[in-house]
This record gives sequence, structure tokens and C-alpha cells, in this order.
Amino acid sequence: MTLKVQEISSLIEQQIKNYGIQTETKDVGYVLKTGDGIATIYGLDGCMYGEMLEFDGGATGLALNLAEDSIGCVIIGDAEAVVEGSKVKRTGATIDVPVGAGLIGRTVNPLGVPLDGKGEIKESGRRPVEFLAPGIVDRKAVHQPLQTGIMAIDAMIPIGKGQRELIIGDRQTGKTSIAIDTILNQKGKNVICIYVAIGQKASTIAQILNSLQTSGAMEYTIIVGSTASDSAALQYIAPYAGCTLCTKRKKTF
Repeated sequence: MTLKVQEISSLIEQQIKNYGIQTETKDVGYVLKTGDGIATIYGLDGCMYGEMLEFDGGATGLALNLAEDSIGCVIIGDAEAVVEGSKVKRTGATIDVPVGAGLIGRTVNPLGVPLDGKGEIKESGRRPVEFLAPGIVDRKAVHQPLQTGIMAIDAMIPIGKGQRELIIGDRQTGKTSIAIDTILNQKGKNVICIYVAIGQKASTIAQILNSLQTSGAMEYTIIVGSTASDSAALQYIAPYAGCTLCTKRKKTF
């Protein structure tokens, strides 16, 4: 079988017409040292503060310290999988969590991953963990009361919706009990409650979840759990994630 010159030229012409170059650029760095859940990275010059990073071992990191020639990030996930010399890639996105009514009644970790075994969460969107808070003028005044259900507290301490209130006390003095009783007292009052557990035992979080389910309070409650066995990064993110979930803007819920 012989090919004619015209056939060869037509094939080459067709290949040239259909030729396309698809290039993909990635900003890649390398781990200089790692220890105690923190990695120092070299080579990611364009990295942003709070940006999520991907390690070769499958772990993720959160960039927090931007030095002139290196980056310090906290490792989220299995820190033992990150070793010196590992490659690190930028994601171009800051850390965010899912938001929406689908989270009500669920138990999630600070990244929005479900911990209750009830399947995926039907989110209505995602919001960055760190965002600009509304100014004082834009905020609504505290004008509605929030009862805890404990007569002594409600009689002596005025608490309103939107108000920040700190519960201070030694260990085993009932701080968690006050918070749980307040959640139970919000049933039927059009209030969404978010309980954030930071560094607690998984068994303790399970007991709180069981108590809220038994009382029917999980119908309007979200639990954000970061157990004592989780990395320091997840425990660090937990309160920020809880505040992000409870921020209502543009009818998120």
C-alpha cells in the first residue's frame, strides 16, 4: 500500500488545523521542615494569607505566616503524611464552610464535613471563614430578649438576641449545662442555635448530641465538633466556623 503525496499533505493540513495547546500552570513549593502540625514551605511566592494548600500526601494546610522567603502553615488532617521535601500546591482559594438550612440538625467538623453519618449536606452556598464584619451602623440594635429558661439568670442578667455573653467559671461548675438549657429553652421561638465543641472528648459531644435529640432540640440546632484527637488547626478554626454558620446575610438561612 502506497500513500500519495496529496494524501500525506491533506493529513498534515488536517492535523495542523485541529492542533491545540492546553497549558496548565501550577504554583508548586516544597516543605523545608515540619513539626507539631506546622510546616515551613519554600517556593510559593504568590500565596495569600489564609489560602488552602495541598500536600502530596493528601493533607491540606492553611497558610498563616507569610515571610519574605518562606511560608508557615498549619496542617489540617494527617500531619504525619507531610515530610520534608514534599511538594505543596496552591489552591487559589481561602478556607470556607458550607452554609444554609441543610446544616440544621446536623453535626459537622469545622470544615463542614458531616460527622453524624446522615449523608451529604444540602448546602445553599459557601462562605469564607474570615470575612469582613458589618460596621456598627449596619448592625441591628439589640431589642429582643433571649431567655435562658433559668429564672435566676433571666431575672438578674438581661440577655438579648445579638448580644455577646461570656460564661466564666471553674471546671465542673455548670457552664455547659447553662448553654444546653438555653438551647433547650429556644424550642418554638424561631431561634437557630449553634453549639461549638472545641477540644472536647468525642464521647462528651455524643452525649450532648443525644441529649439534644431526645429533647427535640436538634430540629433547630447545629453542632460543630472538634475533638481532642483532631489537629490543632481544626480546633483553631472551630470558633471561626461557628461564627460563619450563624451569620445571616442575604437570607442565607
